[in-house]
Amino acid sequence: MRSAFQLAIVAITSGVLMAASGSAQSRPIASIEEVVSQPAFQRPPGQKEIVARKGQSLENKTLLRTATPGRMQIRMSQGNRNFRMGGNASLQINGNTINHRSGQVIAWIAPGGSGLRPLQIRTRIATAAIRGTTLFIDDQDDKIIFLSWEGEVSVNADSGEAFSLSGGQVLTYDDSTATWSGPLPLTRKQAMIRRRKSQLLNGFQAPMETMPEVEAVLSQAPIKSDP
Repeated sequence: MRSAFQLAIVAITSGVLMAASGSAQSRPIASIEEVVSQPAFQRPPGQKEIVARKGQSLENKTLLRTATPGRMQIRMSQGNRNFRMGGNASLQINGNTINHRSGQVIAWIAPGGSGLRPLQIRTRIATAAIRGTTLFIDDQDDKIIFLSWEGEVSVNADSGEAFSLSGGQVLTYDDSTATWSGPLPLTRKQAMIRRRKSQLLNGFQAPMETMPEVEAVLSQAPIKSDP
């Protein structure tokens, strides 16, 4: 039989390990940098949904949701990774992956963060990966749009197709026909209209560090599309 001393040591050690495990599980993986407008919500794992506020820390596997006209910006804890979401959008942060479920999201990696593994954004039909680039995704229920605002983006479809987008190119999946179109370059007029009307490029006070690169792509977009 174990002595009382040995049992005490086991109990203390178990308690320390459990505390360390709990601490690791609850360690913040991101924070809310700005909430431009409500409704916006967050739901930590195993808890009830609460209103999203600037400065809140986010645990791994937190669910985030906005409803029109809600918009917010999130800064991830490592690798200068950031994203904005808006409209009727929902997603979950899962480590280095954003599980995008609906609505609009724009993600980017600020200068200095591209040396790490790519940030992945998993949608219902494909997974996109960015490294030092800026990607916009819009899931409109009947189609999904992938737009590289700047830099190279890879998109790997669940059905096996693989695509590579350069800055200013758009890739679209049509649910009604189950087909992909693109990548195709936006014309300068198309790009400027998107820039002007985008709810995720405009109206935020928190910085988007890749905007100079985005503006450079806009200025170099072709006047006309290829025949």
